[in-house]
Amino acid sequence: MKGAKRLWLWFLGINVALVGVILYSAMAPGALTKTMLLPGETSHGHYQIEMRCDVCHTEGSGIREDACLDCHAEELRLAKDTHPASKFNDPTNAEMLATLDAQNCLTCHREHVQEQTLEMGLTMPSDYCYHCHQETLESRPSHANFAFDSCATAGCHNYHDNRALYENFLNKHAGEEDFLAEMVGLVRPSKAPTSAKPNENAGEMTAELTADAPETFPSDPVILDEWASTAHAAAGVNCSGCHASLPVSDANTPDQTAQTEPTWDAAVSHETCGRCHEQQLETFLQGHHGMRLAQDLTPMTPAQARLPMHVDAAHRELDCNACHSGHRFDTAFASVDACLQCHNDDHSNAFLQTSHFQAWQSELAGDSPQGSGVTCATCHMPRLEDDDGEVWVQHNQNANLRPNEKMIREVCMHCHGLAFSIDALADRELIQQCFGSSPSKHVESVDLAQSWFEEKQRQKEARKKKRQSK
Repeated sequence: MKGAKRLWLWFLGINVALVGVILYSAMAPGALTKTMLLPGETSHGHYQIEMRCDVCHTEGSGIREDACLDCHAEELRLAKDTHPASKFNDPTNAEMLATLDAQNCLTCHREHVQEQTLEMGLTMPSDYCYHCHQETLESRPSHANFAFDSCATAGCHNYHDNRALYENFLNKHAGEEDFLAEMVGLVRPSKAPTSAKPNENAGEMTAELTADAPETFPSDPVILDEWASTAHAAAGVNCSGCHASLPVSDANTPDQTAQTEPTWDAAVSHETCGRCHEQQLETFLQGHHGMRLAQDLTPMTPAQARLPMHVDAAHRELDCNACHSGHRFDTAFASVDACLQCHNDDHSNAFLQTSHFQAWQSELAGDSPQGSGVTCATCHMPRLEDDDGEVWVQHNQNANLRPNEKMIREVCMHCHGLAFSIDALADRELIQQCFGSSPSKHVESVDLAQSWFEEKQRQKEARKKKRQSK
């Protein structure tokens, strides 16, 4: 009897599991099958889109080499990639390719290999520099005792992105003070109403706004008043600018008269925002917040994140309105509060106790000039200047995170010297504290570069004296 009972319980368990599988499959068709077929855990850089296997894989042909460049080509261009695949088309580098095929991204970077995935979020051979630069240990006495796998230590070398770490740059900024005398951050031109009382014209603006929307469209005096004090209102962006859309003309339909009425929708999509904020949307879709939308998946939620998040934010969908909420589109709120309403890790929580936050509070109070405060967005979504001199906000919050030395030039050096910045980014404990104090570690990269150039100068002067003495 006991054996029969155990058999019955086992059979019942199998059936319950099958029912669960069926229900799950019904809710997410294909997701279960794909998850079961994954050869290993997906890295933090790609796990959000792991259900879109076709983004990287071609059925029957494995991984597409150009799939990497589909997403990362522009990033490499901006980084002035020092090791592009084209560099190794030179026949003089053929011998190097025999050891390490640097023309192929997949030589170093592979996905679903958890035991080889490093903190950077991708696989990376620890000795890849050594394959081509063995002579450095002999030609540079300063490097003689360095470990073969230490080249990529923060503040030294970065295979692709050397915007702040190449020797000339390190030497140029040697001797800088830890804290610069003047902040050199970018400030966006204000488009807010110029009145000292932003809402004093709210009645007039509200009347215009109401007239712009059909009577059947729901309106709220509070919403209208919020809108009236925004940069949107100052720029003449009315209800129809976001909530109304004209139908697409059909060339096969001669008479379009019946299709000229706009369609009104209470919801505003990220594509609508992108009509005016093209660069912001483009970079938003490249980052963790928006990459699922870029692949036609449901929006990212904090529940899907691998970083600690607040429980009550778990099911919040991350689109433009997640940070720029309501009709105020408050950029000050989006700079700090919007981040902290989701993120619950040590680094984020420590921000409120730092001098950076104090500087932000001082700016908000009007005691310090615009742009002098430091927010979450200051570092993770920095202001950039395009080719036309227009200042805009980079919305790919991952663009300068891994490796973190990518943050040096676009963020840290607006306020700090290069050596101080490198030291801070190499101090793990300081990062956990959200840079609440000065770094306790020192990286020698600036010192080494300075010594190298000084030695070269001494050798140059010695050769000159030798020629003169003849």
